[in-house]
Amino acid sequence: IEFVEGTFVIAFMEVDESLSRADIISTVEFNNTGELLATGDKGGRVVIFQREQESKNQSHRRGEYNVYSTFQSHEPEFDYLKSLEIEEKINKIRWLPQQNAAYFLLSTNDKTVKLWKISERDKRPEGYNLKDEDGRIKDPSTITSLRVPVLRPMDLMVEASPRRVFANAHTYHINSISVNSDYETYMSADDLRINLWHLEITNRSFNIVDIKPANMEELTEVITAAEFHPHQCNMFVYSSSKGTIRLCDMRASALCDKHSKLFEEPEDPNNRSFFSEIISSISDVKFSHSGRYMMTRDYLTVKVWDLNMENRPIETYQVHEYLRNKLCSLYENDCIFDKFECVWNGSDSVIMTGSYNNFFRMFDRNTKRDVTLEASRENSKPRAILKPRKVCMGGKRKKDEISVDSLDFSKKILHTAWHPSENIIAVAATNNLYIFQDKVN
Repeated sequence: IEFVEGTFVIAFMEVDESLSRADIISTVEFNNTGELLATGDKGGRVVIFQREQESKNQSHRRGEYNVYSTFQSHEPEFDYLKSLEIEEKINKIRWLPQQNAAYFLLSTNDKTVKLWKISERDKRPEGYNLKDEDGRIKDPSTITSLRVPVLRPMDLMVEASPRRVFANAHTYHINSISVNSDYETYMSADDLRINLWHLEITNRSFNIVDIKPANMEELTEVITAAEFHPHQCNMFVYSSSKGTIRLCDMRASALCDKHSKLFEEPEDPNNRSFFSEIISSISDVKFSHSGRYMMTRDYLTVKVWDLNMENRPIETYQVHEYLRNKLCSLYENDCIFDKFECVWNGSDSVIMTGSYNNFFRMFDRNTKRDVTLEASRENSKPRAILKPRKVCMGGKRKKDEISVDSLDFSKKILHTAWHPSENIIAVAATNNLYIFQDKVN
């Protein structure tokens, strides 16, 4: 990607005039081929978009994404033992690699993980012997001949059916799920524990990390994110609210409370403040596709770590350093606790993360150039060119710049996704989903 004006154009935009809490998008995820894109929202719904085949007559469309399937994944529940409401909000979606004609994905709310099968049906069976065409059982005495059932064509129907429900294993809220590279197991992480599941077994899981202290008054940190290594099925990382990342090896012991490596950057005394501990909390961790690096996002920065070097990151990118002087007001309106995600592009050369005012940032690791783009209905029309945005710290403001005092902190991009092989990105801006692709020719 070249970071010049007009790099990205809008390919598709879905908007909803009436903003309700249930419509707010809470997770975005491409499948392994990039042909499908799933979003989850606070209303417990999963919406899957499918990429249309490129048309020779309409080459400018370049395979736009259209709605493929919509289903209700989770419903609100109530824990009567703890007098606790369990939200239906989808916290994470993870696709399983496609093995046959059907697709499989994992979705989770705060307590329960579900495995869903999404399949197509374009034929229906006819000519039953024991049932009539309406499905009613026939009187056996009326059956005088043997019929051979046949399959008749029908309109394409996409069905979503729950295949497994993994429940009752988490006391605290699930913040991460990650499918292992063996494609047989996955893990789910909450604030204090990480559990390992087999995809075929729902009634038990193995606790592989437990940081809960004997006395909860001594609690000093919580788990914020966890992910399996993309190639080595025995390795995984989890991040903490203290800004540390722990690499664990399941070959060492069944309970991975003792990490193999601890990644932590010493704090700069010059930047020490009342808010230091809050803004150092890591909200997301992602392995690179190669498995050599990992990326972490805290409140102000994105950092890239080499797995062979624990004492400091090899790259640090400032996402919105202009907010450092506004941490007090961000603390008062609770924005300082926002959990931004980060993603790699397919070749691990560019990273992307969100910010406020519907801005999202991209950093080219090779050229060290960066760009700020905006996902906005006002500034964007389908196939329009996205213009880079700049934030003015103070003093005289140039044309096309926006003052830091004018930023809208209610508009934030927390969830983004990047196509695994192409320059297509999905950006969730509150209840709107934007899909951008690189400029044709």
